[in-house]
Amino acid sequence: MFRRLLLTVSLVFISLQASARLEILITEGVNSARPIAVIPFKWLGEGKKPENFADIIGNDLRSSGQFSPISINKMPKTPSNSQTIDYSLWHDIGVEAIVMGEVRPSTKAGQYTITYELLDVVTGNMGMADYSPIMEKRRSTVKKAQLRQFSHRISDVVYEKLTGERGAFLTRIAYVAVDHKSSHPYQLRISDYDGFGEKLVLRSKQPIMTPTWSPNGRKLAYVSFEKKRSQVYIQDLYTQKRELMTSFPKINGAPSWSPDGKQLALVLSKDGQPEIYVINIMTKAMQRITRNRVIDTEPSWSPDGKSLIFTSERGGRPQIYQVELTSGKTKRLTWEGELNLGGTITPDGDSLVLVSRHNGNYKISVQDLDSGELRTLTKTELDESPSIAPNGSMIIYSTVYQGKKGLALVSMDGRFKANIPAKNGDVKSPAWSPFLN
Repeated sequence: MFRRLLLTVSLVFISLQASARLEILITEGVNSARPIAVIPFKWLGEGKKPENFADIIGNDLRSSGQFSPISINKMPKTPSNSQTIDYSLWHDIGVEAIVMGEVRPSTKAGQYTITYELLDVVTGNMGMADYSPIMEKRRSTVKKAQLRQFSHRISDVVYEKLTGERGAFLTRIAYVAVDHKSSHPYQLRISDYDGFGEKLVLRSKQPIMTPTWSPNGRKLAYVSFEKKRSQVYIQDLYTQKRELMTSFPKINGAPSWSPDGKQLALVLSKDGQPEIYVINIMTKAMQRITRNRVIDTEPSWSPDGKSLIFTSERGGRPQIYQVELTSGKTKRLTWEGELNLGGTITPDGDSLVLVSRHNGNYKISVQDLDSGELRTLTKTELDESPSIAPNGSMIIYSTVYQGKKGLALVSMDGRFKANIPAKNGDVKSPAWSPFLN
């Protein structure tokens, strides 16, 4: 039955590397962030160095909004290990920490051994015998195809050592690519968070919408119009098997995984107006959460799984509300601006990331849940579909860049911004994965 369905709609699952990739373009840097030196790793082999570790690590740290890697022409020296380093040279130019390393071919064919260190310049400059400036020192051997991923892993280690919070550079994003010149214009793709390593998951002649990751990073839920009407599917990224979750008349949309991965919140209009429902993935048992004469949509779970955030027009214009699942008690969360929608609570539970409209322009904003203070993070005009990194440090969203739909990154404090346009067609509806390692 399932195989026949695939053939009928000419839907194809593909796990091959896609021909095009996204490209990150930094548009607004962070001059006030913590200065750090990521020294080019020394290559101890013949020919060209297999990967530019320093560029990848530096871009990762910069994109968090918390670090400002200095350029190589400002480095007093470019050592590759801590044995001969003069900490005073780095302290004098304001650098707080140094990342350095060496790369050499392994004795195993096609593999490389990487040694790297993270140094505390302040401690090293003080020269106190009881305190070592070496915050981290590791050596690993990896295959050539894993070098870029390993660079993100180094970034995660450095970020956690310097901030105390887990890094999210070794994560992925899912998104919808639209290219009307293709035989299958609508494609569901995944890539590294910075657009590299793009892979095609699903392609269709009909629209695909709102992908969202399962909490274990193994599956995606999304809306497909392959039967000329909306249906909600769950697809396993490893086995490529998928399951039809809902196919009611009218709207089946906006799926959102519960934190324990056992339920989906979604929007159905089978009983009239679009309302929020929760469905048990195993049993398909369903519970209606909202009951109103206006549109309720865009559900998103609170981190503790006890309530849902959603957009509703019950106040006259779209605003964001929160409903407790046990009591049904509902309260309005947003009051500023012309309207607010697409809300998601940050992983720490302290803030609400949303789309707010001011003077007719849609921008990504963040609201403190205690004080109600609303801060606008972006300056462009049609920003939507924000998705938060699992450590809460960055937001990826859809925007318009040079007349095309593309993705963009903004740090949670709004100090770093970058565009990630597609080489072909448009990209939209990004979804940031959970931690994958």
